[in-house]
Amino acid sequence: MVDLTAAVRSALRAAADPSLAPGQQAYMKSAMPFLGVRVPEVRRITRAVVRELGVRAPSALAAASTELWDGATHREERYAATGLLALRPLVGDATQVPLYEHMARTGAWWDHVDELAHRMSEQHDAHPAATAALVRRWSGDESLWIRRLAILSQLGRKERTDLELLAEVVEPHRADPEFFVRKAIGWALREVSYVDPGWVLRYVDTHELLPLSRKEALRRIERSSSSP
Repeated sequence: MVDLTAAVRSALRAAADPSLAPGQQAYMKSAMPFLGVRVPEVRRITRAVVRELGVRAPSALAAASTELWDGATHREERYAATGLLALRPLVGDATQVPLYEHMARTGAWWDHVDELAHRMSEQHDAHPAATAALVRRWSGDESLWIRRLAILSQLGRKERTDLELLAEVVEPHRADPEFFVRKAIGWALREVSYVDPGWVLRYVDTHELLPLSRKEALRRIERSSSSP
């Protein structure tokens, strides 16, 4: 674990471009500084280090993820931490869900939460009943980031999306004034529009949504209808 954590940190610093760091930090409005490594490169580096060291044990990957997250001095280390959670040995591993929640609460920003939403989507596939019950609880959480994670927790599921569950976790927040919650509602509905636009249209027609949520929900449908 220590070797993996140290190796990832070393590789990130070797790839750093200090000229990028100030712009990245400003864009993310981050108190934590950046090294100057773009997110796709962070993920590539992280995977490469794992392959090079031959780390396959879920416990070692999860421990390194936790250490990178909690000990981060630069934001890329946290991107690497969430990148480790996306590796095959940890996909759908229910024991990692408390770590997702910890990251969402302590990261408390959209870039971290949106990445964790994909991990929750995998949990829906692997453990549908338990995950549905969890996101129902999360949808009533005091933290807007946990509420956002609940709403976005089915990202990428396409035709596998549990529409009843989605409607249920959106319902308490249709009038939520928080920008990141309103945006999440629209995004989650827009994702469904790629596979079931009729359902989205019916939902929007029968449920009052704040303007941002409605606009985001219908963006893809309206674009398609205006195309020649």
